[in-house]
Amino acid sequence: MQCWKSINIKRQYGYDRIFLLSSFLVFIIFSFTYIGFTFMTDSGASSEYFLFFLIGFLAVYPVHKFLHYLPLVSQKGRVRLIRTMHFRIIPMFMIRICEPIGKGRFIFALLLPFLLLSAVFISGMLIWPSFAHYFQILFAYHCGMCVIDLIYVKELIHSPKKAFIEEVEDGYEILVAPRV
Repeated sequence: MQCWKSINIKRQYGYDRIFLLSSFLVFIIFSFTYIGFTFMTDSGASSEYFLFFLIGFLAVYPVHKFLHYLPLVSQKGRVRLIRTMHFRIIPMFMIRICEPIGKGRFIFALLLPFLLLSAVFISGMLIWPSFAHYFQILFAYHCGMCVIDLIYVKELIHSPKKAFIEEVEDGYEILVAPRV
C-alpha cells in the first residue's frame, strides 16, 4: 500500500479555526431550531427535569464516541477503544486504528453518531414540545461536536473507492494499492 494523501485537520485548519467554526455552528443551529420551533408550536418551555438535561449533556460525548466505535467493533485487533476519566467522573474515549480499514466503513463510523443522535434529538423535540429547548441545546451542541467528523468525511469523499484509512501520529493517511 502506498499513501495517496495525508489528512491532518488540526494542521490544515488550525485548532482556533475549528473551535470558532464549531462554536458558530452551535449558535446558528440553536438559533434557527429555537426560532423555527417557536413558530411551529404554541407549547411553553418547561424547566422541569433539568437534572436529566444535565445528565444528557454530559452523556452526549461518551455516547458520540461509542457510536463511532460501534461500526468498527467487528475489526478485532485493528481498532482499540481506550477509556480515561477526566475529573474522575467524565469518561473520555479515544479510538485508535492499529491497522488500515476500508474507506466506506471509516466514513460510516464517522457519520453514525451525527445521523443517529441528530435523529434522537429531533424526535425528542417533536415528541415532547415543552422540553424542545433542552433537545435543541443538545442537538446544537452535538452538531458542533461533529464538525471535525464532517470535515474528515469531506476530505475522504474525494479519495479513491478502494482506499484504506490508517491512523498516524498527526492524523490519517489514505492508502491505495500501488499501480502495476
